[in-house]
Amino acid sequence: MKVGVLLPTFQSTPQRALDVAERAEALGLDGVFVYDHLWPIGSPERPALAPLGILARVAELTSRVTLGVLVARVGLVEDAVLVRQFRALAQLAPGRVIAGLGTGDSKSDPENLAYGIAPRTATSRRESVSKVAKDLRDSCEVWVGAGATSTNVIAQDLAVTLNFWNVAPTQLIEAAARSTVSWAGNAAENLEQQLEEFDDAAASWAVFAPGIDIERLSQWRQQHPS
Repeated sequence: MKVGVLLPTFQSTPQRALDVAERAEALGLDGVFVYDHLWPIGSPERPALAPLGILARVAELTSRVTLGVLVARVGLVEDAVLVRQFRALAQLAPGRVIAGLGTGDSKSDPENLAYGIAPRTATSRRESVSKVAKDLRDSCEVWVGAGATSTNVIAQDLAVTLNFWNVAPTQLIEAAARSTVSWAGNAAENLEQQLEEFDDAAASWAVFAPGIDIERLSQWRQQHPS
């Protein structure tokens, strides 16, 4: 199982996120990821850095770590624009990009409305995720954010990774029988036990929210070479 961290991008400037990315690579972690929000959920007064812009700079500063978005929500830009953005990043970092794609949900509705982004049906958003995923499979690895059964089926039908947020290992075991799965979320107090449980559940990745003790994560990774 590979391990990664989400960068602290709810900041006014990128330096802290860039520092974490360089440290993650130096310590042997497998990847760095970013959120795709216009502000932190529930905190419209706080800033948020553009995800693909940050990853483009990280691509220049690093040479090995995988770069990913968890997850790029369809509808913030046109589908064709989102495809071009990921393809451009893949040109900067060949073989190192994960395009995490998501339909969005009610938690992100206030962001969309504040920026004048028209609401779309769940069916329409799932169609966009499927189309963008198909278009990107030749350029980079693709993940689909888990949600409703109809969304999860997209990942299974396209044979791409289904990414779960903050679920128990048992849920990963059930889904792993039908598709490749990855996990992202918050670190438990007993990080090492948590990692072992995800590894046993056949997760391909475990990606942790900002604030994780990167050195502890690095130590576990060194003891569990893939």
